[in-house]
Amino acid sequence: MEATDIYKTITKPSPEALFKDRNSKFFGYAFPITSENEVKHHIEDLKKQHHQARHWCYAYQFGKQEKDFVFRANDDGEPNNSAGMPIYGQIQSFEVTNLLIVVVRYFGGTKLGVGGLINAYRTGAQMALEVSKIVTRTVNIEYRITFDYKNMNTVMRIIKEKNLKIIKQTLELSCELIISVRLKDASSIFEIFDTLYEINIKDLND
Repeated sequence: MEATDIYKTITKPSPEALFKDRNSKFFGYAFPITSENEVKHHIEDLKKQHHQARHWCYAYQFGKQEKDFVFRANDDGEPNNSAGMPIYGQIQSFEVTNLLIVVVRYFGGTKLGVGGLINAYRTGAQMALEVSKIVTRTVNIEYRITFDYKNMNTVMRIIKEKNLKIIKQTLELSCELIISVRLKDASSIFEIFDTLYEINIKDLND
């Protein structure tokens, strides 16, 4: 069965990519994002950098699993679906998420037609992704485990056996651990701790 708890993304902005067609220039950029709020900031920066350009078309998607994906495509004044959707098509083609792709156009004096625009924006987005470093990440669930100090050995033994990652720990008379578990292992790990006497586990993603 294919693992559904992995996703692909980028961790840093791509180098600038340039595509030319009949004197029009298309500059492609990819940026890692985790929310819509970051989109405006990147667009504003590019508008300052390319203040003489004609269009700043973009598409973005964030979310770690298909059921949670949020996406948008923007043609920024180009004919309907000739820019934003071809850019978004490359996000789908490369199977990446949590990123924004912007293609900035300088008009070269010759109209490209809708077909030419679709090709140019698609290629600009593709080139930006080709020069990006794409990484694979896992979808993780966080649990809080609380227990008395006397149960420390029991808890730590399971964490070591199952190779679990501790994100935060408070080890006093009353102890608290926050652990990160891969989605595919989450229910079995929860069950192990949930059945232990005097040890409480809570899902922090609820």
